[in-house]
Amino acid sequence: MDRDEELLRGRIYGEDHDHLCPGPKPGRTYAEPVNGPLDGLLLDITSWTADEIETGAALMTELGQFGVDGRALYDPRPGERGRWDWSGEPHLRRARQRKNRDALV
Repeated sequence: MDRDEELLRGRIYGEDHDHLCPGPKPGRTYAEPVNGPLDGLLLDITSWTADEIETGAALMTELGQFGVDGRALYDPRPGERGRWDWSGEPHLRRARQRKNRDALV
């Protein structure tokens, strides 16, 4: 694990990195983004509706393939509500959709 990964591990996505208690808080529900640029962070989904959770999230990141102000797309893993798999970045997803659409023609 490199230094950057170590600093992110167990921190809450969107919380100030200088927060006194950067880790999970009792009574909150978290999802863990996995297999992507936000590995090691936790996403607080406590107040999310079932529909919002099922939809997944496009999370802002400076760690993406396309640089600062990018988005990392995460979808809940079937059967594991607490783990959300990286499904790419909007640029990659659009390219994949175009490729799939072109393959059908």
